[in-house]
Amino acid sequence: MKPIVSIIMGSTSDWSVMETAAKTLNEFEIPFEINALSAHRTPDEVADFAKNADQRGIKVIIAAAGMAAHLPGVIAAMTPLPVIGVPIKASLEGLDATLAMLQMPPGIPVATVAINGALNAALLAIQTLSVGDRKIFNQFVEYKSRLKNKIVKANEEFSKIEFSFKTN
Repeated sequence: MKPIVSIIMGSTSDWSVMETAAKTLNEFEIPFEINALSAHRTPDEVADFAKNADQRGIKVIIAAAGMAAHLPGVIAAMTPLPVIGVPIKASLEGLDATLAMLQMPPGIPVATVAINGALNAALLAIQTLSVGDRKIFNQFVEYKSRLKNKIVKANEEFSKIEFSFKTN
């Protein structure tokens, strides 16, 4: 089995956040790989990864980084593949990482999710893959249906709660 999604972290300390992305991809049976690469500490390895990811069959890259957060942008500069950035709350409440990913120069996009938003990064990768894969598309439709059903069930439970002034 060859990976089609790559989860890259700027530091192994990001794993506590990024594990959610791995679990989500696994739930959808999407082959993925996990690596730690640093734009600052391993720049040659980052360049090699980014320049060769498409040749290895990778279709989407999820790149997480905190603080200066250059990893997603550096990868995006060197690959034609979509890059989804996950800002990690490491300093300044994660705002520094978020801005570093959002404020990319024209022509070098990084799709950026919320601070520590690994779940949404994985779901965005899955949606991206679903464009060309009906099985993944149908799995995602079912996932969204389960989200809806969860709220419907919650409202049924709330309707059973009694208070003197509750009107529904």
